Amino acid sequence: MKILVPISNVPDTTAKIAFTNGDTEFNAAGVQFIINPYDEWYALVRALELKEAGKAEKVTLIHVGLAESDATIRKGFALGADDGVRIDAEGPDAYFVAEQVANYAKQNGYDLIMTGKETINYNGSSVGAMIAGFMDLPLVSLATKFELDGNKATVEHDVDGGTQVVECELPLVLSCSKGMAEQRIPNMKGIMSARTKPLTVVSPNEADKLTHVTSFTLSPGRTTCKMIDENSMDELVNLLHTEAKVI
Repeated sequence: MKILVPISNVPDTTAKIAFTNGDTEFNAAGVQFIINPYDEWYALVRALELKEAGKAEKVTLIHVGLAESDATIRKGFALGADDGVRIDAEGPDAYFVAEQVANYAKQNGYDLIMTGKETINYNGSSVGAMIAGFMDLPLVSLATKFELDGNKATVEHDVDGGTQVVECELPLVLSCSKGMAEQRIPNMKGIMSARTKPLTVVSPNEADKLTHVTSFTLSPGRTTCKMIDENSMDELVNLLHTEAKVI
């Protein structure tokens, strides 16, 4: 069985965010980029666990991006991925990215595609579903547990008010959430071997871009906490009506 793990290149969570060109582009100057945590901690690590258990023969990373993201891909190699593919395009939106990944996966016969449930920069949660749609494959989203017995997968995933257990046969697209696996730290052997693992760069296929950025706006951040005396119920009710905001 071959597993394909799409990964995103995202700003470190501690990075200071700024925009440029009239607030239409993210300013990457001085920003440290990492593998999207949902892709790394849950999708990639669980894929590696399946390989270590003898249930998969190969784990391949795939990323839609330019050459500056090669270092991020090799971080995935350090964790244990066997090889990687970079589709040489900037990836303007989720539709474009999903179509590129699906096209490559169709041509190379992967049994399982494991994505993170979303990226921490755009929180779109749509690429996994789009890949499944392009490939006409079943999708299980928000998966928290995955077991494999031959060609049959048993998956737990979050639903409104509880957990659902589903069974389906491979091939399958899986969107992974918290609980799927535990974060790993690469060891020295993995870091050294990452330098020599094969990274193939391929040209993108023709694909549509369906969205464009009008502008970015920074979050206002946390506001001051307002303390209300426990006996001032009328004041609390008034503030809930006049000042409170649903986020």
